[in-house]
Amino acid sequence: MHSATRQPLTALGIDLAFVIAFVALGRDTHGDAALVDPVGYLGALWPFGVSLLLASAAVVVLRGRTDGIAAGLVVWFVTLGGGMLLRAVSGQGTALPFVIVAAVTLLVTLVGWRLVLAVARRVRAARAERR
Repeated sequence: MHSATRQPLTALGIDLAFVIAFVALGRDTHGDAALVDPVGYLGALWPFGVSLLLASAAVVVLRGRTDGIAAGLVVWFVTLGGGMLLRAVSGQGTALPFVIVAAVTLLVTLVGWRLVLAVARRVRAARAERR
């Protein structure tokens, strides 16, 4: 697979893993483990999953690269906003404490791994320049 194709798919895979973990931890925190109630888990996951897919597609179309910090901010904003909107229209809760926890958790994960990657790239480039 060409690297231009692989990069967005890799970023989407990482983002999706974080969204799946976010929903699983949230459900588990409230005593609704995914293995005990898989339908409830999927019901909680789909709004964020659909929003993440839309966000990732938008970033690919508008920016090309999906592993930069700016791309992460777009992915975070669309995933959070779209996820909350889809939860609201489907009758799921959007209580303010949940929105805050989701916003912080998704920001730290969806932008955080990109930030770590950016720092690692700069360190690698600085080391290469010194050689």
